[in-house]
Amino acid sequence: MALVSGKRVVGLDIEPGYVAAVESRPGAVSVERAASAPLPPGVVRDGEVVDVDTLSDVLRKMFADHKLSKKVRLGVANQRIVMRTLDLPPLKESKEIESAVRFQAQDHIPMPLDQAVLEYHLVGDVETAEGTRTRVIVVAARRDMIQQLLHATRKAGLRPAGIDLSAFAMIRALHRAGDTDTTLYITVGGITNLAVAVGSTCVFTRVVAHGTEAIASELAERRELTIEHAHGWLRHVGLVTPVAEIDGEQEIVLEAREVLTDGVRRIADEVRNSLDFHATQTDATVTQRAVLAGPAVAIPGFAEQLGQEIGLPLEVGTVSEARPGGFSGVDAGQLTVAAGLAVEEIAA
Repeated sequence: MALVSGKRVVGLDIEPGYVAAVESRPGAVSVERAASAPLPPGVVRDGEVVDVDTLSDVLRKMFADHKLSKKVRLGVANQRIVMRTLDLPPLKESKEIESAVRFQAQDHIPMPLDQAVLEYHLVGDVETAEGTRTRVIVVAARRDMIQQLLHATRKAGLRPAGIDLSAFAMIRALHRAGDTDTTLYITVGGITNLAVAVGSTCVFTRVVAHGTEAIASELAERRELTIEHAHGWLRHVGLVTPVAEIDGEQEIVLEAREVLTDGVRRIADEVRNSLDFHATQTDATVTQRAVLAGPAVAIPGFAEQLGQEIGLPLEVGTVSEARPGGFSGVDAGQLTVAAGLAVEEIAA
């Protein structure tokens, strides 16, 4: 894959609990400028925009305060998005490929195509048991969901330059040049977004509604805390230090440790189930390692515990390049998907 240079576009990641924006250097996944703002509960639910007015107000203020370009590329990640790999007869012309994609998609996409936004990414010719085939990755999303997202951003005065699958952006941000392994990429934040990639090509993706926002919400409800305070307690307690040695109200400490432990276990169960499903697919290769990003990496012991639960070598992934001061005080874990959205990619 190759990165496309061009005019700067701000990558905009909108998740339950927060929005994050990154401006990158053209042609590179980097953080030149960044901004983040919290979202009240319920504005974005399970990755879908629910409250257009509040979201547009937050975006308008964040972009004005940080003087960011209003040209944005948006990420989408929710359970109403479908990705499928299709093997077509050998084709070269883009019009032929597009016609074949739409024809075959009717049998593979579980939604009426007249209610969907359909895009495809050309992988290229592959050898299969049936001979040479032209392989494409098809992504379909509910049109009403996309329209709601566009409505909120345009109402904020922003100019959408494109929409991309957040899983693709995550891989762009975390993949290292020359890496050809089959890798599981995970971001845990407002939602849990996971993708399996062979090299830099995504072959499987899934969104799980449970993430750090849901874990913090559970703690906030149990102990009558604000969401902001609940997140602070999760980072303070973590999963490393024995609870008896942690400063603070012991009832909250114990509760935070309990919801964290349960939350990691629940996410790990979903990840293992997803990997088991992926392993049953034709031509699936063995996943060799995992990379974790997102706000969860700021919680001590979260990465280590998740790695043990899923049974894979797991490392913490970060955006490799940043201008001094580029993070602008924003938690780096919140910026992964936005950084990937700030650049495009095309088949080499």
